[in-house]
Amino acid sequence: MNKIKARIGILTGGGDCPGLNAVIRAATKAAVHQLGMEVIGFVDGFRGLVDDESFPLTFDTVSNILNQGGTILGTSSRDNFFRVPMGPSQKVPPGKDRLPDALRTFRKRKLQGIICIGGDGTLTVAYHLHRHGLPMIGVPKTIDNDVRLTDVTFGFDSACTVATDAIDRLRTTASSHHRVMVLEVMGRNAGWIALHAGLAGGGDAILIPEIPFSLKRVYEVVRQRSRRGRRYSIIVIAEGAHPKGGSAFISFSPVLSNRPRLGGIGMLLSEQIEKETGLESRATVLGHLQRGGSPSFLDRVLATQFGFAAAGLASQRRYGKMVRFLGGKISTVNLSQVSGRPRNVPLNHPLIVTARALGTSFGD
Repeated sequence: MNKIKARIGILTGGGDCPGLNAVIRAATKAAVHQLGMEVIGFVDGFRGLVDDESFPLTFDTVSNILNQGGTILGTSSRDNFFRVPMGPSQKVPPGKDRLPDALRTFRKRKLQGIICIGGDGTLTVAYHLHRHGLPMIGVPKTIDNDVRLTDVTFGFDSACTVATDAIDRLRTTASSHHRVMVLEVMGRNAGWIALHAGLAGGGDAILIPEIPFSLKRVYEVVRQRSRRGRRYSIIVIAEGAHPKGGSAFISFSPVLSNRPRLGGIGMLLSEQIEKETGLESRATVLGHLQRGGSPSFLDRVLATQFGFAAAGLASQRRYGKMVRFLGGKISTVNLSQVSGRPRNVPLNHPLIVTARALGTSFGD
């Protein structure tokens, strides 16, 4: 009589980022080849779990995806698991809890557990699902690098590489036309991308959510550079940055039920600089370019390590954990310690200290 293999599921939630497919590949190959398990992938994040939409993940399925951006499973960044319809199917009236559907799918597919790859919001949902009887393992993913209790998330290095390249390219046109160039980068309410890329690209000012900026101070930065004969300036601003006494700039989509969208501060700042200083200014919103494309070398290696570690936890039935990279090595932490508490840039971070020592302004 053949022994029934243990079966696990994998899903990707939240925004896409480089390295997702590398995790899926590593977790699947390790589970199938080394651990003798079966793997299924749920389509479009938690929607696939509640609507029971999945397909088998095999060696053939995950071959040649290591260098691909995005996720072969699809994802969703708008699904609220417990209170509203999931995804475009709209199968359930607003307000209905979809937990029973998830439990039904879990039992129907005879799963031992689920590897959930996502950022702060996705991992928070994973923790609540674990509390309600669904064995979950978390893998930290986000270009924003704002997941607690891990030194880094995969996707972050790729995003910073894109942002740094953008600064280099903007510098050539800024110096040619003697303009102030404002580059808006992602990060939500954390300034990790702006800080790292701004330092790597030699930004003259780096504006992050953790340090509310003074508009007058920003004006003075570009004026001082102009007086010294520096005929251009580079300002890197995180999408969640805001002036002192103000709040982050949010727009609303009239098509998608007026859902709020963070971003747009770069354009506003550029217009104000030009108006108040008389210096020509242009804004570039890097946007989703930071999330697309192939993962960097570092993200491929980190994502592969995370996927292998997650499969190992599943084989040991160590659920309710998140894999992480801390102190130079892979380890684990309880999902309960990560859930609902995003990681921001400390005001005494060494990179802030370094940037200030080099004359970089944070607008304060």
